[in-house]
Amino acid sequence: MAPEVARPTRAELRVAAREQSRAQRRGAAKAATRAALFRVAVPSVAALGVAGAAAITVVQQDGGVPAQASAADAPDRTAARQAAQAAATDAPGQASRGDARKPLAGAQPASDTTAQPAPAQPTAPKVVMPVAKHGLGELFGASGEHWMRKHTGIDFPVDGGSEVYAVTDGTIRTQWNPFYGYMSILKMSDGTEAWMCHLRAYKVRKGPVKQGDVIAFVGSSGNSTGPHLHFEIRPADGSGPVDPLPWFLQNGLDPR
Repeated sequence: MAPEVARPTRAELRVAAREQSRAQRRGAAKAATRAALFRVAVPSVAALGVAGAAAITVVQQDGGVPAQASAADAPDRTAARQAAQAAATDAPGQASRGDARKPLAGAQPASDTTAQPAPAQPTAPKVVMPVAKHGLGELFGASGEHWMRKHTGIDFPVDGGSEVYAVTDGTIRTQWNPFYGYMSILKMSDGTEAWMCHLRAYKVRKGPVKQGDVIAFVGSSGNSTGPHLHFEIRPADGSGPVDPLPWFLQNGLDPR
């Protein structure tokens, strides 16, 4: 008679089912852990090159642990770096650090230490006008009943009391003349004299003056028909009065 086969009870079947479910869950967890280790351990081919990727030892899929790699088994990263540097050097348009330090063609230096010449200072005029207002009345050499021969100077028709200026540096002396009235005579450094006549009053009677100093005031003294400044230029050689207009023009002034 065959022995009776023992059949598991319901309680034993439930325990077996639970153990099987636990085993399946443990197996799934191990598989997920192996996949994560594989993703972390394997670098990209682009980073290490083909030789480096081939040298990597991966986790065995059967769950076994690989032997520890020695220094000789490590991937040759020096060769990979040299290959990457060679590729970067050969790449068109890639600038090296040495190129970055080269100055651009035509670039201006950051600072120019070359000494620049100082701007020329404007020079003071040699001569100034004897009155502020331009415009002439009677000219040199004019004929008329007011002069014994011809007019010996030029006339500035300005108001009485107008200021009279020293036309240049020099020395002043004053005098009275029945024809010229009150006169102020400016002697220049070269001996040339400027006569200013028919004055009302003096401000400087004698002594040195500077160009532009007020020396007298316009009047109508002497042989005069109204307020104006009679102006003459007399050379140092004593040859007599000359036309003042060319003298003014030669010194950069046009009193007309």
